[in-house]
Amino acid sequence: MAAAARILSPGRLSAAQTLHFSSGIMRKPSQLYLQRYLSMASPMAAWKNFTYEVKDEVALLKFNMPNSKVNTLDRTVLAEVKDLLEKVQSDESVKSAVLISAKPDCFIAGADIKMIASCKTAGEVEELSLDGQKVLQTMEDSPKPVVAAIMGTCMGGGLETALACHYRIAVNDKKTVLSTPEVQLGLLPGAGGTQRLPRLIPLLEAMPMILTGKQQKGKKAKKLGLVDLLVEPLGPGLKPPEVRTLEYLEEVALDVARGLAAGKGQPSRQQPMQSRLVNWAVQYDFVKTRLFNMVKGQVMKQTKGLYPAPLKIIEVVKTGVEKGPAAGYLAEAEAFGELAMSNESKALIGLFNATTEVKKNKFGQPAKPIKTIAVLGAGLMGAGISQVSLDKGYQVLLKDVTAESLGRGQDHIWKEMNLNVKKKKVTTFERDQRISNLTAQVDYEGFKQVDMVIEAVFEDINIKHRVIKELEEHISPDCIFATNTSALPIHRIAAASKRPELVVGMHYFSPVEKMPLLEIIATDKTTKEACAAAVAVGLKQGKFPIVVKDGPGFYTTRILAPTLSELIRLLQEGESPQKLDLLSTRAGFPVGTVALTDEVGIDVASHVAEDLQKEFGARFGGGDPEVLKAMVNQGFLGRKSGKGCYVYEGGKGKKGRELNPGAEEIFKKFHIESKGLNTDEDIVMRLITRFVNESILCLQEGILDSPVDGDLGAVFGLGFPPQHGGPFMYVDIMGADKFLSWMRKFEEAYGEPFQPSQLLIDHAKDSSKKFHPAK
Repeated sequence: MAAAARILSPGRLSAAQTLHFSSGIMRKPSQLYLQRYLSMASPMAAWKNFTYEVKDEVALLKFNMPNSKVNTLDRTVLAEVKDLLEKVQSDESVKSAVLISAKPDCFIAGADIKMIASCKTAGEVEELSLDGQKVLQTMEDSPKPVVAAIMGTCMGGGLETALACHYRIAVNDKKTVLSTPEVQLGLLPGAGGTQRLPRLIPLLEAMPMILTGKQQKGKKAKKLGLVDLLVEPLGPGLKPPEVRTLEYLEEVALDVARGLAAGKGQPSRQQPMQSRLVNWAVQYDFVKTRLFNMVKGQVMKQTKGLYPAPLKIIEVVKTGVEKGPAAGYLAEAEAFGELAMSNESKALIGLFNATTEVKKNKFGQPAKPIKTIAVLGAGLMGAGISQVSLDKGYQVLLKDVTAESLGRGQDHIWKEMNLNVKKKKVTTFERDQRISNLTAQVDYEGFKQVDMVIEAVFEDINIKHRVIKELEEHISPDCIFATNTSALPIHRIAAASKRPELVVGMHYFSPVEKMPLLEIIATDKTTKEACAAAVAVGLKQGKFPIVVKDGPGFYTTRILAPTLSELIRLLQEGESPQKLDLLSTRAGFPVGTVALTDEVGIDVASHVAEDLQKEFGARFGGGDPEVLKAMVNQGFLGRKSGKGCYVYEGGKGKKGRELNPGAEEIFKKFHIESKGLNTDEDIVMRLITRFVNESILCLQEGILDSPVDGDLGAVFGLGFPPQHGGPFMYVDIMGADKFLSWMRKFEEAYGEPFQPSQLLIDHAKDSSKKFHPAK
């Protein structure tokens, strides 16, 4: 069949054609499906990850990595791609080729991280990059056009592969995402992405993609010139929608490939006037220097120079602009090798692996799937829990004691959902569909049908006891009761229950819509079924669930408390809140430690500090607890009251924070003499060592199941600097012996609060011991 390659305006399309295409080369659906059965297949070759089939002069290269949900690039795959490209060139029956995935949800997810981790030197990683560049250069140089047919994830090396193709077609749906997220692993695109992307799309659009991992979808990707043609997804039929859409995408791509081989349908990739002016201007050195300095300034402002990858990316892109692609590719490979050996990359890759591992429910799937959730309490926490549940398809009953409270909770949910509409994360139809699954009420009607209740009432043991006793009169015998608490021991809450084995802690972090961590707390009586259900709900809500053992402060609150105690001691020694916040953010914490205390609430911090110091004694000492009590007595509760360590009234407090004079007077009243350990480095290490040592104690005592959970909880729940990978990765990279020397230094001056854990001492004695052993 001859290819029908025409560019048609929307006004000239039939209804059927408009359903399936956005723009570009097209053929009627009936023709495409008919062609599927008239094509002639060449014999299949024995590639492990690909099939090779010739369809009317087009080689169909179908990527399907066995025993894997996703396709990734490794050494075997690169070798097969090279072999396939050689076959395409040598096969006289082939005029063009199509690269497509057999997996509807994934085109290519990127390079296999294990392949990079297996390299021992920067030189090995550099060679890996050069090999990938050579294979993709062969694809780009192919005289026979290669079309990338993209459906599902197209990230990292996947996008770099698509960029090397001569034409890109993508399905216009939410799951088809194009991005270069390597920077989030402390790396840069290593297979030509730093050079091809800025040549394909405007430089000022390419830089944010490479520097931040910004995702592009559908129409935006088409507008940028990242893809040449969009295909609309098909609905259900005799086969599932995703199967029909993938088959249809294949036929469209085959048709486009035939047209390109015949010299028809070449894409128009002229950039907008503004982008062309920028491209013209950067040929002048002073413009180029100013542009890249501006980008570097923005990066330094956001990262404070703690992450080497963004700075390397700027250098490599600039090299390509100044000296051409060949020099750019070499610079890219060299930088890729250097970054892969950096501590920052090892830490970030460790976190990535941890987030992948935590998505597996180690308790298995619950015997009774959770479909309906009730949330008690319509405050910010309860409303947030309700929203993330509604977003994932749960039926939600939101209960509070008054209609006014319910109204505020509903307003919050509606506001957040509308915000998602404005950000184009959901459509108005999807928003309305989700909100229709919410029932707001002041009674217990319908609670017999609820599978799980998540309680988010005030942090008071007596209130929680009253709630659980009242609730159990209205729920089914197998309904799971989850309590959202940051510090109250779960076994104490469960003491009021007739079924303590079905009581579990689910500690969400505020704001629930944004914070990715969920800390699940199990008592000695909590059943495996209850834990399995809690983890399943957390995963569906899009959280990273870690399961910890019940105990005072659990994990996250417990490790934060001694850090805040040390912070109070520093304030008593005369260090200013601004200086402490500046030092902690320079160290990589997203929020200054003083500002964090205001956000948590001075009253909450005071209550937790007092309770945990009773439990753990002098080890949780440091600052005088009376400092916080004095602030509470004067109404300085933090941001929520308008005053804490800072003043927040009149819109102040976000930028150019003003100190609260009343708090300053309290710090002076409780002033203590410094012991001389107040250099900038000393201050940072005093905060970090107490945080990390308590984390190790939690592992030592069995509160934590693994260092992986500890790292995830610290980074995604409390903002521990990601470039260190979490407290356990931090010790592995620094060296336990060096970390112990800091502890001993402070212990000599301050005593028991800096007494190192036995597990840390054991690791310091034996350098082969690692919290994250090499695999």
